[in-house]
Amino acid sequence: MPHLRRCFSVLASLLLACLPFELAAQGRDIVVGQVAPFSGSQAVTGRAIHAGVKLYLDHVNAQGGVRGAQIRLVTRDDAQQAARTVSLVRELIEREAPVAMIGTVGTAKVEALIADGVLQKSGVPLVGAVSGASSAIAGSNVFVIKASYHEEVNRLFTSLAGQGIKRVGLVYQDDALGQDVIVGADAAAARHGVELIARAGYPRNTLEVEQAVAAMLQAAPQVVFLGATTAAAIEFVRQYRAAGGDATLYGMSIIDTRQLLEKLGADGARGFAFSVVLPLETQRTIAVNLEYLRLRERSQDPDLSARSIEGFIAAKALVHALQNAAAGGTPTPAGLVRNLQAMRKVDLGGYALDFGQRGRAGSTYVDFAMLGDGGRVVH
Repeated sequence: MPHLRRCFSVLASLLLACLPFELAAQGRDIVVGQVAPFSGSQAVTGRAIHAGVKLYLDHVNAQGGVRGAQIRLVTRDDAQQAARTVSLVRELIEREAPVAMIGTVGTAKVEALIADGVLQKSGVPLVGAVSGASSAIAGSNVFVIKASYHEEVNRLFTSLAGQGIKRVGLVYQDDALGQDVIVGADAAAARHGVELIARAGYPRNTLEVEQAVAAMLQAAPQVVFLGATTAAAIEFVRQYRAAGGDATLYGMSIIDTRQLLEKLGADGARGFAFSVVLPLETQRTIAVNLEYLRLRERSQDPDLSARSIEGFIAAKALVHALQNAAAGGTPTPAGLVRNLQAMRKVDLGGYALDFGQRGRAGSTYVDFAMLGDGGRVVH
């Protein structure tokens, strides 16, 4: 009997030892969460970023995942409401235990998450936060993969000053995004001898740009700089041009130029200039862009647009860090944060990221382009 009891004891130990491996095999998914606007005024951006993220993660999963584990993307719709963003991120972290969040859209939403402390308390990083605001970039566990708004504005004013342009009007969304743009514009204008002769805001999450149009028509600047989101920028261009406004229009990188072309047509969009902080579809010499375009050609996702490359690169950065975090076993949020912070001039295919300096975005790349005849992008 003692011998039999020892046999049962050994067998039970073996079963217990095997059980975690069986459970691990059944639960191999790596969960990544996205809370973004899939409805409301910024839905076009939320869906575009999500489509880019999904395009790359689907590709990785098709290739075998991250060290054999599949990545499962779980989404929630915040309808562009900051309080809802916070509650949904809290809920998603509690119920789904994601290793990371990705692609939350908008400065106000990212600021709300930082103020709430949910990312810091949970240890879960937010990769590819869709904001270039200084407040977002400085947030704990927040990783921004593109140049800051201040970098965009400074490069623009450097270019304008070089062209002898001194009189600039500023249209901005009246929220955290707009305030960050104003701070950057004031500093850049003083630095480069440019005068902001008029500035006008419009209410957040609206298309109420009539007052801004009137202000720019009255001031008659040489250039109008749009610190605006896509839908409001499109409406401003429509009304301003219809009223006879002839200043050169410069938009921030957050404006979806494909949407602008679709809504205004090639003639209505001609001459619209914009910042470039991520590879453009026309840049066929950048490896990550060619990878994106190749995968996009095989996809049937209607939400893929000019903004989707941001989600694609954010997902690529996340997977790079996940591969390293998973080297020692199941990746954890803490391990992922360490690996993201350790990224130094990592080449993702002609687009480098460096998260080595706290309070700085992962990239400083800024260029400019313009929509020419027939909607053609001119660098």
